[in-house]
Amino acid sequence: MIIVGRKRAEAFFAARKGHKGMAAARSGYEAWLAIASAADWRTPEDVKRSHPKASILKAGRVVFNIKGNDFRLVAVVEYRAGVLTIRFFGTHDEYDRINAETI
Repeated sequence: MIIVGRKRAEAFFAARKGHKGMAAARSGYEAWLAIASAADWRTPEDVKRSHPKASILKAGRVVFNIKGNDFRLVAVVEYRAGVLTIRFFGTHDEYDRINAETI
């Protein structure tokens, strides 16, 4: 997949540099990024095969759990084009304050 919007995650990490748990969060994000970058997801079922705990939402949106369930990444997947756009990266609490279907 072509990954667009990495700056959102990078901004999250930059704003919390040195905070507890950020090294593990970055490690989890980088593992996710490696898998997503190498993937050829053409359907939501393809996503679920590599990320069984991902939540498939409307309009091509997918919610990925990063570092267990401590962090969330919301992406829009354009399956035919092979493009994934990161729309949100944040803590579980921050995720609870957004609408993942519209962000």
